[in-house]
Amino acid sequence: MIKQLSIALLLITATTQTEEFFTEWCNHMGLPTMIQVEEKLESCQSEYQKIDIYKTTTFGMMMVIDDVIMLTQRDNPAYHEMITHVPMITHPNPKKVLIVGGGDGGTLHEVLKHNSVEEVVLCDIDSKVIELSYKYFPEFREAFEDKRTVIVNEDAAEYIKTRKGFYDVICVDSTDPFGPGEALFQKEFYDNIKEALTDDGIAVTQSESMFLYTDLIEELYQQNRKLFPIAHYYYALVPTYPSGTIGFSFVSKKYDIDKIDKERIAQLKNLQYYNEQLHQAAFQLPEFLKKKLLTKSLS
Repeated sequence: MIKQLSIALLLITATTQTEEFFTEWCNHMGLPTMIQVEEKLESCQSEYQKIDIYKTTTFGMMMVIDDVIMLTQRDNPAYHEMITHVPMITHPNPKKVLIVGGGDGGTLHEVLKHNSVEEVVLCDIDSKVIELSYKYFPEFREAFEDKRTVIVNEDAAEYIKTRKGFYDVICVDSTDPFGPGEALFQKEFYDNIKEALTDDGIAVTQSESMFLYTDLIEELYQQNRKLFPIAHYYYALVPTYPSGTIGFSFVSKKYDIDKIDKERIAQLKNLQYYNEQLHQAAFQLPEFLKKKLLTKSLS
């Protein structure tokens, strides 16, 4: 048994020496993510961050920003469909939508599947992200060219202050809570989200992995319960994100998650992850997180 284990370890070592992997070490609490790559296609330093594009062995094209995986072609639908369709389906008639960040175009692509949408503003500070995504992720090009799309290359934390009472849905497709994305996790930004929403508006914000950022999730949840009449946390499974999960904060002024339009879900095209059952199941939290969030809520 020991001999067999030794042989297995030697094979693993030999494999990692001859094959090339991208390894993400940041923000993993000691749990790195590795993905096999064939080649690096492009690397640049924008005004705000370093952006790399890889061709991976099994996950298609991959965008990495400041050494953190942003998306791959294979598993990005799980993230983009869940950050988009949960709020869009919960709201009965979303016409005006704001995407904060999301320069890769994945969330934009999903928002535009909804026929009710009249205008969607994509506000990403870094135009280089949009440029490289347009080049390497052809599935999103049509969304950038849609007549309903308005692209704004500004600091979203400042831009949102100018749009009071304007948006039915806001999707905050942000990076992690440091660097350019740090301001998007502060209370002031959530105050501004509330002001920018219509009287029955809904917002969803990227809120990290429940296994790695439990304290941050708790802090956001308690804060949101004070700001909004309805606040929840839900999650999706994304293999190339830290711990294989990613979560979202759901906040609403009027509509709760239990009232969804099944007919509108059936009309959505080319879904790979989201469906009616997952919409409801995603809010069912594991016991450790439920206790973490609800214990303080009741105290």
